[in-house]
Amino acid sequence: MREAEDRREEGKPDPDSVYRIFPAQNKTDLKHQVFLILKVPEGVDIPHHISGGFMNPERALAFEYYDGGPKFHMSRLQMTGADIRFRKMFSWLGLHHISVRLSGAQDGSSFYVYRVKAVDPPKDGGGLTTTEDNFLQYMVERLRTSIIQAAEEEVSDQMAMNDLPDIVNFMDCCADTLPANIRQWARKNIVIAGQESGNPDERRHAKRALSMMLNIRWKSSYFDPIDPVEARRILDEELYGLEKVKQRVIETIIQINRTHTLPSYGLLLAGPAGTGKSQIAYAVARILKIPSAVFDMSTVRDPEALTGTSRIYTNARPGRIMEAFSATGSSNIVFVINELDKADSENQNGNPADTLLTLLDNLGFTDNYMECQIPTGGVYPIATANDKNRISEPLISRFAVIDIPDYTSDEKKIIFRDYSMPKVLRRMGMKKEECRVTQEAVDAIINLYKDRPGCRDLEQAAEHLAGNALYEIETQKVSEVEFDAKKAVRLLRG
Repeated sequence: MREAEDRREEGKPDPDSVYRIFPAQNKTDLKHQVFLILKVPEGVDIPHHISGGFMNPERALAFEYYDGGPKFHMSRLQMTGADIRFRKMFSWLGLHHISVRLSGAQDGSSFYVYRVKAVDPPKDGGGLTTTEDNFLQYMVERLRTSIIQAAEEEVSDQMAMNDLPDIVNFMDCCADTLPANIRQWARKNIVIAGQESGNPDERRHAKRALSMMLNIRWKSSYFDPIDPVEARRILDEELYGLEKVKQRVIETIIQINRTHTLPSYGLLLAGPAGTGKSQIAYAVARILKIPSAVFDMSTVRDPEALTGTSRIYTNARPGRIMEAFSATGSSNIVFVINELDKADSENQNGNPADTLLTLLDNLGFTDNYMECQIPTGGVYPIATANDKNRISEPLISRFAVIDIPDYTSDEKKIIFRDYSMPKVLRRMGMKKEECRVTQEAVDAIINLYKDRPGCRDLEQAAEHLAGNALYEIETQKVSEVEFDAKKAVRLLRG
């Protein structure tokens, strides 16, 4: 309180009045991209770009810039408004005397800043150079998206922080974007990684764990409303038929819109191979606008593959679940767990299914290598299985089960004609008239694979036909190829 009064007596702005919550970002509205407002003295015109540095916040909340005068003469602009998420970053820039260029627009007595870039200082001093601007931009983007999630195209590429100085700088500026327990964990591991006299393996493991953890954008588990009409369009685009399945997915979307949180249970899609179970999972990730990661449980024989190994071992490494968080760079993620019916494979080290239970209970997941609990409020599991009867009761009880029947012959005809064949032609860069399949040929193809479940064989058949047509076009110089029933069956039977 006394500090604020002293500032008022000295004519300095009070940080509590300067730093506040700014409006949400909007790509088309410049004012909604602004994160800093500077006060412009009367009669002064500020150019679009100004270079200089932030003052040490203990001295003043201001930005000093080179005004074009002789001998690098500098003028000062007081900060009158700033996005509270950037508070520590501005302090860090000032304390380390880092030279930056601000971009903005003047409106009356205010200069609205929407971009900051590290530049080489025009005179001695300054900590960052233009070659290190990527790190500053990474921090800015993390801060911009720490509260309000940006659209996918706004998010810059992930930057791996492999160097300890970058990790320390990131914590100085962006620690508030991390959950409290991870902030504490990160500071502990920074000490371990920086101990020159410590065990080299411990330092290496600590730095690797920090790099992985800080690569994750810790987003709110609050989900904005999702348009059910758009969700239905995505499902129809990806899948033919399966009305009951689509209805269940839309019900889930409506539930999310009401609660703004993910459902307590994930989805288990049970049915024959090739019926589109994985496609449904990817479509849900697309609808939720969050990344997806895939585990194939048929390849997991040891729980440590999922939970990681302790750092006491030289060759220790994190588990697949933690690697998925780091690879996607997000705390909100759709985990696609393929072949869940193969998860129960008890061995001397335990059962992988038991590891999945801790993830599915949504109470947080702890990786043995990371030694820290990961919040899982934004995790949505979608599992697939051919035989749900092989899944243990504790495991299946964590899911809402959706049974997916095999397609009828008539449905398979439509899928081959309107989905599989067009998709293959697009993938191969062919026009539809270059490879034509008669209706009699479609009937013959469906009959050829009548004893095979799902539609995977149909897509392979479409690819075989298209590849053969392309071969004839290139070698025989014809403009198009038509497959009747006899020609199609002869080719597919080999």
